Amino acid sequence: MQPIRYVIPTDAKNLAKLAEETFRETFGHMNSVGDMSLHCASSYSEEIQTAEISDSTKLTLVCESDGKLIAFAQLRWSEAPDCVPAKHPGEIQRIYVSSLWHGKGIAQELMTRCIKEIENRGCDVIWLGVWEHNPRAIAFYRKIGFSEVGSHVFPLGTDPQRDIIMIRPVSTAIPCT
Repeated sequence: MQPIRYVIPTDAKNLAKLAEETFRETFGHMNSVGDMSLHCASSYSEEIQTAEISDSTKLTLVCESDGKLIAFAQLRWSEAPDCVPAKHPGEIQRIYVSSLWHGKGIAQELMTRCIKEIENRGCDVIWLGVWEHNPRAIAFYRKIGFSEVGSHVFPLGTDPQRDIIMIRPVSTAIPCT
């Protein structure tokens, strides 16, 4: 398996590139070019990634091969939707693997690390939002113990889309840091 590490500030440019590439690979064929461009511009620039890397309420993990980023996950500690029954929730805000690396166990390894990081912060529930038209991701999350508890709107450019909210319990209940 490829090594997973914490992101560092000098990764911001390459992380921005990977984030936009993987988002477009995953959802571009099912959305308008305009909405994809609006979303990517407001979510994945180098400046935005730099700010997210330094944000104490977020943690970004990256996976690389031969010095090139191939996957990443971003965790967040903040308010959860009302449908998430947690005192101390931890969110998997983003988890993406470059399509060239699909089927090689990277997603599973990255998810295992995400769960460990969230458990280490004392969260009692892990939650995430997944687009209702992404059956591959939904099946992956169900396979590792996530279940649906509700939904929320995910604005993709000008298109308000429905994300399914899924949760998975964690073993500890110490407040998140």
